[in-house]
Amino acid sequence: MCRLFGFRSIIKSQVHSSLVTGNDSFMTCSRDHPDGWGLAYYMEGVPHLIKSDSKALNDELFTRVTGQLASATVVAHLRKATLGANDLVNTHPFQFGPWIFAHNGNIKSFSQHEERLVSLIDSEVLRVRMGRTDSEVIFLIFMTYLQKAHLLNAPEGSMGRIIDVIKQALSDMIAITGPFNLIDGPPEETYFTFLLTQGDNMIAFQGGKPLFVSTYKSLCSERDFCPSYGPSCEAPTKTGAVNHLVVSSQKLPGANIWQEMEAGEIVAVDETMTLHRFSILS
Repeated sequence: MCRLFGFRSIIKSQVHSSLVTGNDSFMTCSRDHPDGWGLAYYMEGVPHLIKSDSKALNDELFTRVTGQLASATVVAHLRKATLGANDLVNTHPFQFGPWIFAHNGNIKSFSQHEERLVSLIDSEVLRVRMGRTDSEVIFLIFMTYLQKAHLLNAPEGSMGRIIDVIKQALSDMIAITGPFNLIDGPPEETYFTFLLTQGDNMIAFQGGKPLFVSTYKSLCSERDFCPSYGPSCEAPTKTGAVNHLVVSSQKLPGANIWQEMEAGEIVAVDETMTLHRFSILS
């Protein structure tokens, strides 16, 4: 299956070391996830998207881009194809307006469910569909539901409503596909693990494939000069406010303290960097 990485911070930061440095880095995972990579980041509130159908480990562009990049919001994806050809239109992340989406998962027997799933997508939203993956269909369903709820621009204070819409969209998809696996298993089974962001927020969902989150470090290397340094940088939050959220398919090397998400759990930060945690199973 695929690999996900998400980063949201109150300040622009470089993510090169997390993605490239060390034997257990995100990039080295492309040995087993060779079917393309994608990187999305935001500058002045505008999403920028770079994709390749090459293996990240062999692609100089991946190293060069991650080395130059500094952003407060980043999403990266390594693809191991389960559906759709190995080409750019099927490579994650996907974009719709300000929203970016990356998926690690699969819909079992997608061809049998595709027509009913696509019927959930607004006709104007469906026009942007370029590939043949189940992942892109899931994303466009989310965009349709957010559009109908007038939440595509994610107004301030709307995270609770956004999560409710995401939960409803997931429920409607599951009604068609059947439940997703709660335990990681064969790749042909159904999994909905994803990252979704509009730039000011970030939403992670553990839909059967593992996800780990970190909101603090054992010791921040920038603690002596970072103007945003605070207690939540090196300890669990007591107020709900964090300075950063990192999400990854595996624990990455470095000082971040990782916590494994539970199946069915949503972890998100809103525009104020307030942490939200919910389960769609409760």
